[in-house]
Amino acid sequence: MTTGARLEGRGLSRRYGGLTAVDNVDITAEPNRITALIGPNGAGKTTLFACLTGVEQPDTGHVLLDGIDITGLSNDARARRGVGRTFQRLEVFPTMTVADNLLVGAESRRSGSIVRGVLGLAEPARQSDARMVTDVLRLLRLADVAGALAGTLPTGTLRLVELGRALCHDPRVLLLDEPASGLDSHETEELQSVLRGIAAAGVSVLIVEHDVGLVFGVADEVYAMAEGRLIAHGSPAQVRSHPEVRSVYLDPVGVG
Repeated sequence: MTTGARLEGRGLSRRYGGLTAVDNVDITAEPNRITALIGPNGAGKTTLFACLTGVEQPDTGHVLLDGIDITGLSNDARARRGVGRTFQRLEVFPTMTVADNLLVGAESRRSGSIVRGVLGLAEPARQSDARMVTDVLRLLRLADVAGALAGTLPTGTLRLVELGRALCHDPRVLLLDEPASGLDSHETEELQSVLRGIAAAGVSVLIVEHDVGLVFGVADEVYAMAEGRLIAHGSPAQVRSHPEVRSVYLDPVGVG
């Protein structure tokens, strides 16, 4: 059975010339919990996300997975240790079917299946890749488009395809960059349900998201950034009422 892992960023900083994009930030994503990262454009969220996933190396600080320092590992090496992710800019294979896109994730997966846990199904000793794909299609309600070429589908559906590919890798930690982008209100509600199920199955879920309705509706813990630094951290209610968060982010976008 898959168990989640604790992902920590400690004292992370990232500079580009004279610009400090991330300034001494601490962040933790715990198993069985959904952690969200919010903030205005240019706050440093994407750079912090890149440092956590191994796309970029921080100038200072460390990234830990269950207490083990993985700062120097590439994103591929982190994936092999159970760190899954999606991208702000869609990265699907447009000339492949939805099912084959998912199979790419399943072929290099770890053992186990969080998806069967979310679906309430018994987990076999070793699940086939094809069975994993079928389960993910069912979970994300993509079975009807399993044979469709990814390049013919709308953005909202492709967001789910990318999430599905990450789930097929059977992650212990799942980092999602703008997962609700392109989804309609009904799809966003379904995404909330899926994310809750994934966390309940033991996975650590970290989302970077501009849809504050989704964030405050699904997150257990919220971090808020502005100008590269962490300005608030706590429960959704605590962060939502924080004066600086309201001033630099929530009030300008009209969130009550």
